[in-house]
Amino acid sequence: VQVFGLYSGEEFHETFDCPIKIIAVHPHFVRSSCKQFVTGGKKLLLFERSWMNRWKSSVLHEGEGNIRSVKWRGHLIAWANNMGVKIFDIISKQRITNVPRDDISLRPDMYPCSLCWKDNVTLIIGWGTSVKICSVKERHASEMRDLPSRYVEIVSQFETEFYISGLAPLCDQLVVLSYVKEISEKTEREYCARPRLDIIQPLSETCEEISSDALTVRGFQENECRDYHLEYSEGESLFYIVSPRDVVVAKERDQDDHIDWLLEKKKYEEALMAAEISQKNIKRHKILDIGLAYINHLVERGEYDIAARKCQKILGKNAALWEYEVYKFKEIGQLKAISPYLPRGDPVLKPLIYEMILHEFLGSDYEGFATLIREWPGDLYNNSVIVQAVRDHLKKDSQNKTLLKTLAELYTYDKNYGNALEIYLTLRHKDVFQLIHKHNLFSSIKDKIVLLMDFDSEKAVDMLLDNEDKISIKKVVEELEDRPELQHVYLHKLFKRDHHKGQRYHEKQISLYAEYDRPNLLPFLRDSTHCPLEKALEICQQRNFVEETVYLLSRMGNSRSALKMIMEELHDVDKAIEFAKEQDDGELWEDLILYSIDKPPFITGLLNNIGTHVDPILLIHRIKEGMEIPNLRDSLVKILQDYNLQILLREGCKKILVADSLSLLKKMHRTQMKGVLVDEENICESCLSPILPSDAAKPFSVVVFHCRHMFHKECLPMPSMNSAAQFCNICSAKNRGPGSAILEMKK
Repeated sequence: VQVFGLYSGEEFHETFDCPIKIIAVHPHFVRSSCKQFVTGGKKLLLFERSWMNRWKSSVLHEGEGNIRSVKWRGHLIAWANNMGVKIFDIISKQRITNVPRDDISLRPDMYPCSLCWKDNVTLIIGWGTSVKICSVKERHASEMRDLPSRYVEIVSQFETEFYISGLAPLCDQLVVLSYVKEISEKTEREYCARPRLDIIQPLSETCEEISSDALTVRGFQENECRDYHLEYSEGESLFYIVSPRDVVVAKERDQDDHIDWLLEKKKYEEALMAAEISQKNIKRHKILDIGLAYINHLVERGEYDIAARKCQKILGKNAALWEYEVYKFKEIGQLKAISPYLPRGDPVLKPLIYEMILHEFLGSDYEGFATLIREWPGDLYNNSVIVQAVRDHLKKDSQNKTLLKTLAELYTYDKNYGNALEIYLTLRHKDVFQLIHKHNLFSSIKDKIVLLMDFDSEKAVDMLLDNEDKISIKKVVEELEDRPELQHVYLHKLFKRDHHKGQRYHEKQISLYAEYDRPNLLPFLRDSTHCPLEKALEICQQRNFVEETVYLLSRMGNSRSALKMIMEELHDVDKAIEFAKEQDDGELWEDLILYSIDKPPFITGLLNNIGTHVDPILLIHRIKEGMEIPNLRDSLVKILQDYNLQILLREGCKKILVADSLSLLKKMHRTQMKGVLVDEENICESCLSPILPSDAAKPFSVVVFHCRHMFHKECLPMPSMNSAAQFCNICSAKNRGPGSAILEMKK
């Protein structure tokens, strides 16, 4: 056995009498206090350097066959011989456990034990097909007695399908090198298969296989279980599989390996997602390269829309890449596919790119072209170039509404509002009013008022009336002179808003209402104070408008002619009675009675309605004897009921009046019975001198009226011969009033 220091001059050399099967050095052998190692053969020998730099040896174990496996971790040494596994505590110099092997039928030299430490207190034992996970624990002080200070507990034990050639920990999982024997289907004989490297998840009584890989090593058909070994480098996560002819290095797959595999399987979307999730950990791949490969893959498969949609995410704000991809889509004739996803703000591509796509749509898809014009800001492309292209297409199809509307939008972007407005009006487009308001185009529509009214008279009138300061009423009326029906709509709404603004047109409106809006003529005549009545009467008489003529006659003071027209033209006694009630003229009632006296239905109507305005006896006396009057009895009963009702109302009012008068009289009496304060500040209302003399010892006489005016008695005039009562000269000179009563104060 020779021990050399790679970076120091240390050296140890020793020759033994028997073969050495295994050797293990202290994990911290580099330290001066840890210069120890063990060798295994028929004995387990511990070598350690003494203070004189001499090496001394001591036997830790012997007598149970050859020792073929030793693992040293911290202060614990584990080894395996033919009987089982032992653990030795180098500090206490005590063996703390013995774990016997399970399957004694297996030859220990052919199927050796595999040991590995997961950490300082966890030992994993693999022997045959059995795996045990042992945990070294501290013994409680009360249990010590003559026992070691530590003991071992088996926390997990399970069987595997194959023979174990090596073990190594991987986080909370295990890497197992397995020796595999299989039976040939042809000869039915057992043969050695390729060894396997498995990753398993230990459970309490079983395990779960995570992954499994068969290893191709030279001469595996001739190898036995003892010919394979598994070692691992803890700091680098490297695993070494040693066979008689090969050494295979295995390492844990990283995210780059996973992405390589996904790309190899053409799973580009998963590869891109994996790269985005682990972008800080990947070293050999770039997200952009994976994304571009994904786009190319989609294009090759003909999934152009998906490829274009992925460009947004993959290309991001890289304008150069965007332009490259657009040209690539152009080469394959798929510009339409990428158009919805082009950047419009950050970044902004060259105007030529956007113009190229617009020309593509203009040549084959007018609706798609219009959609892009609406969605794309006008500063992305050269507006004049696109306008000219649209105009060229309109030469071939001048009535295409989609192109006309799009041209109007382009004119709007170019601030050529006049041309845009003209197109909108031609198309009768709903946005025409919004365009006028938004860009204050009232100066441009002064000669287009008729077009606006024809398109939507309600909106047009509201807009014109709301902006009278920009388009005068006079201008609107003049523009509509040849379209009286539209002129009427405008003036009618103006009149509804303000009865006085359009007063100069009220005479014109009479004819307009008579021609186009008869139902609103009478309300107009009633509300207008600027309408010439003679002109209105003339028009109404010409057109035989009875109701309007009646109103005008009554308004001009010719109520008798109006009543006569109601009776003769309308034959409507109710309307005649209503008219007479409104005028409240006795002569009208007389005319109405005279006209109705030979018409029984009229008499019935009068009997039912005039009871509160005219004495019914006057009508009843004039009815000819023998005249048959419909519902006479009911009419008379109604007259009597109305009369009784009037009597009851009068009696009730009389009672209320008497009660109120008495109450007020009592209140006045109480008020007048109260005293009135007279002091030095009061003056005589006649001579304006103080009402009380300066010398209180002198006699005086003062008169105080209930109105609180005060006079010296000698200042009041003498009462007249006709009436002995005196009145306050200020409040009531002739008639008796609240100041007529007198309070006289004498001393």
